[in-house]
Amino acid sequence: MSVRTFQRGAFLPHYKEFTESEPVSTLSLPPEVVIPLQQHIGAPSKALVAAGDKVKVGQKIGESSAFVSVPVHSSVNGTVIAVEPRPTFTGASVESVVIAVDPEQEEPQWPEQDHTALTKEEIKEAIKEAGIVGMGGAAFPTHVKLSPPKPIDTIVINACECEPFLTCDHRLMLERTFDLVEGATLIARVVGAENIVFGVEINKPDAIEALQKRIAGEKNISVVGLAVKYPQGSEKQLIKATLDREVPPGKLPLEVGVVVQNVATAVAVFEACRFKKPLIERVLTYSGDAAANPGNLKVRLGTPIKHVLKERGGIKGAPPPTDEDVPMPPHLVGKVIMGGPMTGWAQSHLDAPVVKGTSGILLFSPAMVVKTAHSDCVRCGKCVDHCPMFLYPNYIGLYAERGSYERAADWGALDCFECGICVYVCPANRPIVQFVRETKREIAAARAKAK
Repeated sequence: MSVRTFQRGAFLPHYKEFTESEPVSTLSLPPEVVIPLQQHIGAPSKALVAAGDKVKVGQKIGESSAFVSVPVHSSVNGTVIAVEPRPTFTGASVESVVIAVDPEQEEPQWPEQDHTALTKEEIKEAIKEAGIVGMGGAAFPTHVKLSPPKPIDTIVINACECEPFLTCDHRLMLERTFDLVEGATLIARVVGAENIVFGVEINKPDAIEALQKRIAGEKNISVVGLAVKYPQGSEKQLIKATLDREVPPGKLPLEVGVVVQNVATAVAVFEACRFKKPLIERVLTYSGDAAANPGNLKVRLGTPIKHVLKERGGIKGAPPPTDEDVPMPPHLVGKVIMGGPMTGWAQSHLDAPVVKGTSGILLFSPAMVVKTAHSDCVRCGKCVDHCPMFLYPNYIGLYAERGSYERAADWGALDCFECGICVYVCPANRPIVQFVRETKREIAAARAKAK
């Protein structure tokens, strides 16, 4: 198998050995789930329930009439105790449905149907009703992405999982191979694509083998081996590596006839079309050098981080967690991240819930965390040399730091997809991704005000 890749990027340490051989296990339910009504890009859902209401697993508890939005479902049987703002992984408070979980939970029974007989519109409607979004972290509503205004000839399944530590997609490729391929086929049918390509980094030879075995004899489905390089799984870089097509700056993959979907998203599409199962849980990786018991876990949405830590034994070397507390000695744990180490969000508390885009929960020791303050740009050019979007992160950071956000946008801040390579290679430890996010917020606010 030839190995393909894209220009620039960086070769990162993998750190996947903690969990890559760990089969998916199911985490127990917490006493309470907190389900944000906005876990997606687009309009937030509005609550369909109120305090005191009894809800069942899979019941729709939030919805919006906006096209760019998805409904939200209860992940448990229980009683709504509040509909109120609660903190999420970004640090912001979001209107959420708080549910006390019934001690006794019946295993949900999902009605089966012949997914191969569904029409394009029925597939798309099933995806929308299930509340499916991009589960690689972007959380863009999937039914919207599958409504392109231009012809699509190829579906690319992002099976790279290029961030260090994360292995949940790897395990799905091994344990849910049939479901993954069926989900990809359903996605292709919706947009009328003739070809399906799985892009897999070559550090997952068992996943490549499993996929090749499953698609043997299929003429329009292929597996492409990719170099182990970050950010191989980013849409534009993945399309270049697998198909040798270049998405123009400021444009979307549909401009070159492509739609990209994540492994977990494809599996969720299969479940929605085969079983009418809404997105109420996801597989994530619990890992890091400070995690006592790393693994790949199937977790109900709304589960607080602290429950995951408690059930997995907390911090390596710390006293075991209790019902009231998860000990977090500062000499043993330096940072908790929701998501991957490059694109995830550092957590200031453990109450934030698992959401649709949560690919991982990572616990790092102080030795893994850079503590030095950032300094002025030394103009070494490393960020420019490694940027996969061919931007100038140095100038973006300089202008954003001065509050010149329009100038930062002129240098490409709005085209940045926040992969974090610039921060990783910067000898001055400059928080360029933070500057980019700040620029995007300020530009959006200014343009909204000008309307």
